[in-house]
Amino acid sequence: MATEKIGVLKALDSAKVQLYHFTAIVITGMGFFTDAYDIFCISIVTKLLGRIYYTEANPTVPGTLPPAVNSAVTAATLCGTFAGQLFFGWLGDKLGRKRVYGVTLLLMVFCSIASGLSFGKAPAGVITTLCFFRFWLGFGIGGDYPLSATIMSEYANKRTRGAFIAAVFAMQGIGILFGGIVGLTVAGAFNDKYKSVKFSTDSAKSLPPQADYVWRIILMVGALPAALTYYWRMKMPETARYTALVARNAKQAAADMSMVLQVDLQPEMEVETTQDSYSLFSMEFAKRHGCHLLGTAICWFLVDVGYYSQNLFQKNIFTAVHWLPAAKEMSAIEEVYKIARAQTLIALCGTVPGYWFTVAFIDHMGRFAIQLMGFFFMSVFMFGIAIPYKHWTLSKNRIGFVVLYAFTFFFANFGPNTTTFIVPAEIFPARLRSTCHGISAATGKIGAIAGSLGFSYASEDPLHSKDDKGYPRGIGIKKTLLILAGVNLAGVLFTFLVPESKGKSLEELTGENEEEMGETITV
Repeated sequence: MATEKIGVLKALDSAKVQLYHFTAIVITGMGFFTDAYDIFCISIVTKLLGRIYYTEANPTVPGTLPPAVNSAVTAATLCGTFAGQLFFGWLGDKLGRKRVYGVTLLLMVFCSIASGLSFGKAPAGVITTLCFFRFWLGFGIGGDYPLSATIMSEYANKRTRGAFIAAVFAMQGIGILFGGIVGLTVAGAFNDKYKSVKFSTDSAKSLPPQADYVWRIILMVGALPAALTYYWRMKMPETARYTALVARNAKQAAADMSMVLQVDLQPEMEVETTQDSYSLFSMEFAKRHGCHLLGTAICWFLVDVGYYSQNLFQKNIFTAVHWLPAAKEMSAIEEVYKIARAQTLIALCGTVPGYWFTVAFIDHMGRFAIQLMGFFFMSVFMFGIAIPYKHWTLSKNRIGFVVLYAFTFFFANFGPNTTTFIVPAEIFPARLRSTCHGISAATGKIGAIAGSLGFSYASEDPLHSKDDKGYPRGIGIKKTLLILAGVNLAGVLFTFLVPESKGKSLEELTGENEEEMGETITV
């Protein structure tokens, strides 16, 4: 069917901003709120897990997770996310966006609760079950990426589509902030109730038995927003673009969108095409979209190397610049509180504002300009931290360090961390949109895994490993930050493979109008 003649798609492209747009943002965005909370809350409790399960008898330093265990706990969710992005991205194009949308949410609810209930008598049992359930938690989170982005792009009008998709992704920042607030609240409440002392004063009293509840509660809270959103997700109709262009039922698409838009759209009758549409692994796809897919995937890879490594090993950076005391100068619960406080402050100052600056400016500046600017300034501020690194390790300079560090997160989110999510949902054909978004996102998660694991080792002190027993000598935080700055510069170059999609209809961007010109529609 000639897509330019499908009235329902025209109506979507030209629709005024109305309540259903904001409803869709909230419903899809709450998934990302949960995703971010579940992924990043683990960084608040990993130090506590080390103290609870790996403190030796008569210890001289607080217990820490052994390197292999820390890697498993950190990477389990990211590995599951990688698999979920590929699987649900493909499934979203085969079965429809709505049919698999609720499954991802149910997985997140169940596995968030199960992660907090991780059982076992020995540390190995607890950690194994924790990693098992966090893998499947990540699998559900992974499905949310391509499905949420695709649904929002296919619901939105072409004038404000970027802002709507960015608003969905901006809920990730709120989720990170909420994780810090929950960590502060839970740790603060337990610290007030069960007075503990710092490790250097009394190692036994620094770890009250009730500390085991702290990490479990923090992980399980992630189930609440997902559970509250499930009913509304199931009420959303299938997107008109999937129904009309993939399922080839323009009549049903018109009926669905008549209710959503609250306008009378005339049903359309279509004639089945005799033309074969190209597949993902065809030469035609490579010719039309091969460079685009390479660009979206590599840019997402590069930004995730920096973004996730900084988020997941930021507690090491904060200790190095004396923003957090040494572990032995805190009790177990106090350490959770101070890590959560640091995460909350960074989220408030840099992470959350960056997302919403993108929402405000993306349909004016365009995706390309924001991504290029973001990668560039991430490099600038990273070099600004890394080159005079010794200067920032002095206690009197830590405020300046926090400001520069917050700016790297600001320009990650007012930049490539958001645009890499938006663009793949716009520039690929409807029948491959969810799949290509899933491939791009999964490539990003390879970067996240490489960054969070590789740089957690690399950032260790080259002379001694300080409080983190069992870690090999690394290259130090300064050299690690220099490498990350170089990674961001590479992102500037690969951005030139990604087309600008501002102000264009999805069908204009993907060339679907050209593909289907030979078909006719009877209204």
